Amino acid sequence: MANEFYALMGRMRNINRWSLMRNSFSENIQEHSHQVAILAHGLALIRREILQLPCPDPDKCAVAALYHDATETLTGDLPTPIKYYNPDIKAAYKQVEHIAAQRLLDMLPKQLRPFYVSPIMEDDPEIAVIVKAADKLSAYIKCVEEQKAGNSEFESAAKQTMDSMLAMERPELDWFIRECLTPFSLNLDQL
Repeated sequence: MANEFYALMGRMRNINRWSLMRNSFSENIQEHSHQVAILAHGLALIRREILQLPCPDPDKCAVAALYHDATETLTGDLPTPIKYYNPDIKAAYKQVEHIAAQRLLDMLPKQLRPFYVSPIMEDDPEIAVIVKAADKLSAYIKCVEEQKAGNSEFESAAKQTMDSMLAMERPELDWFIRECLTPFSLNLDQL
């Protein structure tokens, strides 16, 4: 199986998120990954340029974010309540993700594989924490947008996600929440 990688990445648009919730509008993992890439890039820049803290390359953070859910093209999107139900399921799913990541890498031409190992395998812990923060932030923004559309189904998810973000104790995330999050609740005319 060589050279199917890019075609498979194109299928990210077919995998919907939030499958256990009633959605006002659907969100697929391609859309989500794009937003996470924008947010990861921004969080890394905030950390480096505004907060003057050590930070991995913002461009590498954006690339890693683009591929952070790539394995779901093979596994599907396992809902969070199942994925994190207990440590055994979480560990088993991590193993499934690892196998899927290796399979994705095997779909690339050999000359390109070294350039994809880090973002696909998520092997840089400094980048991974930025991407995780951006992933949580994207989930929270989805909750805000659903609530803005009158969907109260996302109220508890919004609270849990905000609590999770605050528990991360990431200064760049805290800065974004304080300085950039409010406009997501505005409509186009208000922006």
